[in-house]
Amino acid sequence: MPMKLNAGQTPVPQENKLIGGKQSSTGLSSAGIDRAQPAQQQLAQLKLGNRESTLAKVAEVLQRKEGGSELILEVKGRSLAVATGDQPPDLKAGDLIKIMRAGNELKLMGKLAASEEAGIAKALAQRLPWQQNLQSGLAQLLNSMNAGLKIAPQPGQLPSSINVQPLPAAARQALEGMLANMAKANGLTPGAGKTKDGLSQVKQWLAESGAFAESRLLQAGSQSSAPSDFKLALARIVTALLAHQGQTPDAFSRLTPLASPDLMHAPLQFPKMVSAFPSQGRSEPASVAQTLRMLAGMLNRITVNQLHSQTLTARSGAEPGAPASTLLLEIPWLTPQQEPRMAQLRMEQYNQESGGKNQPDRASISEWRLNLAIDLDHAGPLHFDVAYRHPSVRAQIWAEKQSTLRQVNEELPLLRHSLIDLGLEVTDLECRRGSPRQTETRLEHRLVDTKA
Repeated sequence: MPMKLNAGQTPVPQENKLIGGKQSSTGLSSAGIDRAQPAQQQLAQLKLGNRESTLAKVAEVLQRKEGGSELILEVKGRSLAVATGDQPPDLKAGDLIKIMRAGNELKLMGKLAASEEAGIAKALAQRLPWQQNLQSGLAQLLNSMNAGLKIAPQPGQLPSSINVQPLPAAARQALEGMLANMAKANGLTPGAGKTKDGLSQVKQWLAESGAFAESRLLQAGSQSSAPSDFKLALARIVTALLAHQGQTPDAFSRLTPLASPDLMHAPLQFPKMVSAFPSQGRSEPASVAQTLRMLAGMLNRITVNQLHSQTLTARSGAEPGAPASTLLLEIPWLTPQQEPRMAQLRMEQYNQESGGKNQPDRASISEWRLNLAIDLDHAGPLHFDVAYRHPSVRAQIWAEKQSTLRQVNEELPLLRHSLIDLGLEVTDLECRRGSPRQTETRLEHRLVDTKA
């Protein structure tokens, strides 16, 4: 079906519809193409050759004053208006379509089937309200190693007769194994990043963070022991507690996960620092049922991060400015006092367009962006924003404490020198006071209301 580019016609105004260089329906900035320009010039801005096809997202479906319909498409980060004639195709906002340039028109090649993103986003929305803060959950698990767990009274017993028993041996073994594999505050010495052992250690922490649990379990196959992994270790603790209670895994699926209040507001903002360390008020032992519900919330939190990553990656190419791939994960680590903490890491890959005749060698080089958020006992919250596109790197460090800001600024020359020693071109390196502005993923309102 041919679609003609708009030539200045005005669609019927509709309330709360923003198009043409303003915010798109996806919540991301979209540069609008001037509809008054000739079709050839509009297509030239898309850098779409004749007979070349690409994906587009339907942002709006509008009715024109003189009759017929108009589509607002998001194509290669641009907002483009096209007329569809008196018989518009069966399309709605949010649909993904394949289009091809045919001379100075666009031809609709077909609508993509229900996107993978929709199914992933729906699963994500179902788990959003039931997330447990991993840091506070780990602190409670560590407390159970010393304080034990409350055992529910048997039929006929008074509530006052509740007993506290040590953590079951199998659960303790799984917890101790998880702690042994967690990152330690002194696990990397200064300069370790330049060594193969240091790089291997970081790769191991990333691999065992829980973000790849299912794939690593499949790769392990029928091996006698499951791979070391944060999410799988939590699952083993669940299995041990259920077995000690004489319950089957079905009983766990019927539990309502405990949710953390700090994850109910802006649940899709990542990274998102916790407000305080959960180091106080943990001496009272929890019950087995409470611990199982807390573990359900912790597993949910890791699953939310996995689904969140997949949702963002599935949007690649369909939204303006969206990265080609996104990975969100939380890495557990221990302080010298053996207190659990979490480091939040966001990694994004952005595909770059060809640099043209002057820079043909840069056509296939992607830019990687890393955002690391960590809260230290003395230094306070720190954010690291790093962008790398070989061989250039730029970085911003954010510190909320004035004393930390001063200390980091004193160390910046050494950091710059270390990066140069690695063969990198440092284009920007600075430390700022405060914290960077974080983005929050938006899902379709029919799937979830994040303010509920």
